[in-house]
Amino acid sequence: MEKAINRQRVLLDHLRPSSSHNFESTLSASACLAGDSAAYQRTAAYGDDVVIVAAYRTPQCKSKRGGFKDTHADDLLAPVLKALIEKTNLDPREVGDIVVGSVLAPGSQRASECRMAAFYAGFPETVPIRTGFYEIGIGAGVESMTMNQMAWDGDVNPKLKNFQKAQDCLLPMGITSENVAHRFGVTRQEQDQAAVDSHRKAAAATASGRFKDEIIPVTTKIVDPKTGDEKPIVVSVDDGIRPETSVAGLGKLKAVFKKDGTTTAGNSSQISDGAGAVLLMKRSVAVRKGLPILGVFRTFTAVGVDPAIMGVGPAVAIPAAVKAAGLELEDIDLFEINEAFASQFVYCRKKLELDPQKINVNGGAMAIGHPLGATGARCVATLLHEMKRRGRDCRFGVISMCIGTGMGAAAVFERGDGSDELLNCRKVESNNLLSRDSR
Repeated sequence: MEKAINRQRVLLDHLRPSSSHNFESTLSASACLAGDSAAYQRTAAYGDDVVIVAAYRTPQCKSKRGGFKDTHADDLLAPVLKALIEKTNLDPREVGDIVVGSVLAPGSQRASECRMAAFYAGFPETVPIRTGFYEIGIGAGVESMTMNQMAWDGDVNPKLKNFQKAQDCLLPMGITSENVAHRFGVTRQEQDQAAVDSHRKAAAATASGRFKDEIIPVTTKIVDPKTGDEKPIVVSVDDGIRPETSVAGLGKLKAVFKKDGTTTAGNSSQISDGAGAVLLMKRSVAVRKGLPILGVFRTFTAVGVDPAIMGVGPAVAIPAAVKAAGLELEDIDLFEINEAFASQFVYCRKKLELDPQKINVNGGAMAIGHPLGATGARCVATLLHEMKRRGRDCRFGVISMCIGTGMGAAAVFERGDGSDELLNCRKVESNNLLSRDSR
């Protein structure tokens, strides 16, 4: 460490003018607002960066009543996988892996459906559904909450009664929402207002076409439940958004999970069907192929929290992910925080003291929907396309969500063309010129 400090002193001495004047104040260290980590001084020459070159999703539709009520999960996933290939002119044989997230379907069945969807989308048999090391990969998610509903299958281990935390893993999600509201004083008024804001912003985003770059229209069918007649349709917009939603209207709804509670169908996320997919590759590969870089993956963090209040997960995961990226919360320009319930969304926003103008600017899950396994990909697509629209005024973004059984996840992304070492600089008052990376 002593040698490193001396080397820096020698370098600074070479930069100072040979004059009797005191120029000490004109030579002071400065650090990028991204922190003093060298990771944020990278340019295109740093080919090992993991970058996102495309991110798409299907519309998200109401479970059992919406446009995808008669659509199989593999028919939801295939269009977004196909779009990644067609819109980037990528040879599907170059993809090293497709990783698909899903929650509700039996594992063996959903694994087969994901493999089938890859074939529908034009991927050859040599592209696996697995994990490993590769230069090009796809992260995707799919959920048909119409076809696969939330329910426990089989017996519960009797050992459960001896472990309170394990018991809490089986709490209905709505009860965990009530727990958050009660424990942290989130009022019904605050929850209903958050829901209204979500629908208002999502409706505005839809009307202005802000979702068009991320949504892949899906050709499917809808079946008349009375006659069995099939009708071909094209689903191109989210069908759960209610522009007319009001606090007065939501106030008339009864609590669903607890007598005298505050969690209602109106201030909870929608049960939805949908899919999303993200194409990732090494920066060097993207540059070689001439693909525009939509975003740069910086960090990911998963944390554990009390299962009884699982919705607080983002309040713990976001600071951890941001810190791992060498950033501060105030450095983040946009947040996509999944709105599982208004109670937990409001709590996380208040706990982290986030600027409401930076969070879910195009609405969230209370309006758009929450197809469980597809939520991560949906959030990435919405975040990165919005960051691209905002340009140089929007460099860093975060997505985050709570996870049933008591966890939280968060990831930090940088806008694709945001790696500019002259951006967002600030003076460092201390005379310690070493990066944290060298300590």
